[in-house]
Amino acid sequence: MPEQAPLISAPGAPAPEGGQAEWFSGAGGARLRAAIFPTSGAALGSVVVSPGRTEPIEKYFETIGDLNGRGFTVLVHDWRGQGLSQRLLRDRLAGHAAGYKDFLADYQSLLDVFETRLPQPWIALGHSMGGCLTLLALATGEGRFSGAMLSSPMLGIATGTMPARAARALARLQTVFGRGGTAAQSSGNAAPTPFEDNVLTHDRRRYERSLALLVACPDLALGGPTWGWVDFAFSAIGVLRMGPGTASIRIPVAIAAAGDEKLIDNNGLRVVAGRLPAARLVEIPGAFHEILQETDEVRAIFWREFDALAARSGVTDSA
Repeated sequence: MPEQAPLISAPGAPAPEGGQAEWFSGAGGARLRAAIFPTSGAALGSVVVSPGRTEPIEKYFETIGDLNGRGFTVLVHDWRGQGLSQRLLRDRLAGHAAGYKDFLADYQSLLDVFETRLPQPWIALGHSMGGCLTLLALATGEGRFSGAMLSSPMLGIATGTMPARAARALARLQTVFGRGGTAAQSSGNAAPTPFEDNVLTHDRRRYERSLALLVACPDLALGGPTWGWVDFAFSAIGVLRMGPGTASIRIPVAIAAAGDEKLIDNNGLRVVAGRLPAARLVEIPGAFHEILQETDEVRAIFWREFDALAARSGVTDSA
């Protein structure tokens, strides 16, 4: 029997009815958390949701409801190092990674564990880091999906005043010389960014809902990235930008890019999107990075693209 894991509810963010969270084992025996949410009635298919950096399962409760309402069974997971999955350093708030191979192995384990409970066809839905890793899994041979929908995928990194090449070299050197676990940005208990200064969403209600989750369960919190995480991110993007696997992804891929993006490099995103044989890239004017946490108007554009992607992926009767 699967070992049950907790799901956290907060004001404005109740856990969807019928959902069940479980622990499963990832690469190296890491204890990881996932949750499955069946739809009522006969399912049209399944969607595997992969969150971005810092994001726990709970942040996607609204998205899960949207997908269940469209007739999909939904599987969501916490990547290693965040949410309630196993953290990688003694400092729980440090957003660390040690390359991308363990992430990919974890993802394969996730799909293997839940495969028999996920009606076909499958659609992958990934945001930011989750979008990058989803695409990387497809590029390295994962063949069980019929389509993929990506929200602001991390296919380039905004590095501010430092040139991206210099930032990548610095992260590589820090990691090679044993400083991969040190903070590239502070991981301390800084006060939350005021809504007026945030670069994630224009929707105050959804922004405050995400903060309420961290109050309800402080263990969900994650701080800034380590140099190891930065090195992982550049490495994963490099494989998608230069490696042969990207051009081998033949399933339909839809990409929603934020028009007012502050965290990722949309030019890098366009380069990778251009290598995908069956990609559709839509830039949403004025949107910040977290498209699924944005205003209703922005989210409506995302869902229009998702529904079109679902039809292209062989799903019938999607709303």
